[in-house]
Amino acid sequence: MESFKMNQDLLNEEEQLLKNTVADFSDKVLSERAASYDESGKFPWDNVSEIGQLGLFGLTIDEEYGGSGGTTRQLVVAAEEIARGCAATSVVYIAHLSLCTQYINMFGSAEQKAKYLPGLTSGQKIGAFALSEPGAGSDAANLKTGSVKTNGHFVVNGTKTWISNAPEADVMVTMVTQDSTLGYKGIDSLIIDGDLNGITVNKLNGKMGVRASTVGEIIFDNCHVPVTNRMGGDNVGFRQTMSVLNASRISIGAQCVGIAQSALEASIDYAKTREAFGSPIGDLQAIQWMIADMATETEAARQLVMKAATLRDNDLPFATEASMAKLYCSRVAMDCAYKAVQIHGGTGYFAPTPVERIFRDARVTEIYEGTSEIQRLVIARNLLRD
Repeated sequence: MESFKMNQDLLNEEEQLLKNTVADFSDKVLSERAASYDESGKFPWDNVSEIGQLGLFGLTIDEEYGGSGGTTRQLVVAAEEIARGCAATSVVYIAHLSLCTQYINMFGSAEQKAKYLPGLTSGQKIGAFALSEPGAGSDAANLKTGSVKTNGHFVVNGTKTWISNAPEADVMVTMVTQDSTLGYKGIDSLIIDGDLNGITVNKLNGKMGVRASTVGEIIFDNCHVPVTNRMGGDNVGFRQTMSVLNASRISIGAQCVGIAQSALEASIDYAKTREAFGSPIGDLQAIQWMIADMATETEAARQLVMKAATLRDNDLPFATEASMAKLYCSRVAMDCAYKAVQIHGGTGYFAPTPVERIFRDARVTEIYEGTSEIQRLVIARNLLRD
């Protein structure tokens, strides 16, 4: 299948080496465990441990604080390959690294970085990003989780929901407001240790896909967070959060490419071996056209992700391209998953056929980290802005 994966001629030497390493890990480890984790719905601790050993949790994070350094392009190379092997593990990876860890790396003080980043970059501690609430998903500025500053602490009360990694999280980057009437201008970002008093985490069950990526509801009840755990000054949390989300959408795009790639590879393998009417179904034009479309869409999505990553690495504006990548790549992931099930026919409708799982896993990519509708709004507003 190598000819249908990322064209290594477009990668520099370090990127090629990283890709080969993570691809090998994906083929030999992640893909072999994916079905079992999907069936059990258990958090993929083995995968997380080995990702940590490979140093992948430290990509793009300052080496001074235990990170591996590297570029956004390297991060998307790794994220694609992880998602190709196990989409659920890639959700854990991105929520931990691109949201929680990267947030602290971008906006934490030197003291905050020294305290939290070494454990996060090694994978010894799990990170979560707590933004969404029952009444504030896409409308992030409408959050109601409140904080009151008193005696050297922020006293936090409220509920977060649909938070990836929450049931296992040791560190939660959490958005709160000191005055909800101010909207986005009143939002702060806090680093909250998962073992503080006043925190209850309820695991949310029944997910359609990416089942090994656990999701939780976080209830804060008079949780006292030291004022030293706020990142930035008063009321800058929303701006910081938008900056982190813009960057993380590139990672989500890469995840979608990995999901699409896995659907493509499974379809090619099946088309070569499944026979109908006396020959492999790959000889049928209808199957050939679906595979051709899948391969073309996947490669186009990959290049859009790499463009956004390259812009960010060169300190050029990238927010529009990041939203384009998230929008287009999630659609490609769904389209390729749909075609993969169609190519497999009845077999593809049942587990443990990989494409059955891939189809369920792909669906969430059009919903989380900004729905496709939100991405269209972002893109249009940026293009129409004076």
